[in-house]
Amino acid sequence: MTSERNKVPMAETADRLLAAARACVIDVGWRRTTLTDVANRAGVSRMTVYRTYADMETLFADLMTREWADVVAAVVTTDDSTASWPDRIADRVAGSVTALRENPLLRRMVDLDPEWLQPYLLERRGRSQDAVLDLLAGRIAEAQAEGGLREGDPALLARTIVLAAHGFLFSAHTMTDDTTPHLEALDQELAELVRRYLTP
Repeated sequence: MTSERNKVPMAETADRLLAAARACVIDVGWRRTTLTDVANRAGVSRMTVYRTYADMETLFADLMTREWADVVAAVVTTDDSTASWPDRIADRVAGSVTALRENPLLRRMVDLDPEWLQPYLLERRGRSQDAVLDLLAGRIAEAQAEGGLREGDPALLARTIVLAAHGFLFSAHTMTDDTTPHLEALDQELAELVRRYLTP
């Protein structure tokens, strides 16, 4: 049985490895990063890495989950409780998309290793997507209970919004040109889309 005393060092080791993996991926991409690279960057032995993560896929999955959750949480904590519920949720959704699009880890993945993201867009949901869906569905249910949002299954409404957000996150650049040169204009339209979708 693992003692309470040993849990903190293990958590600290995992944090060091995730930070090292993040730095490696930003430097050279996921495909070119090895567990040895992560161990060297973290200043630990390879055995320490293997005791925490069996392979790069597991480590990288944990890294993505933590990274995206941290980005979204940072946006959600700026919530303006004086605004209407449709405005609050719309602004947080658009803000999260903007923050994720500007995230250096996600940008590096899109540039160098887009195939790693493909399964989460075409085949299955990941833990980070489930976390976002749970957070959004919870906010929608809270708003509905206060009478500030349209009726409907909160989980279904959340999934619809996340599907729309995927397009704005990963494909918005394909919709910029001489007539729409800035992503900010598209993000404002995403907020308007969500706002109108949720308004009673």
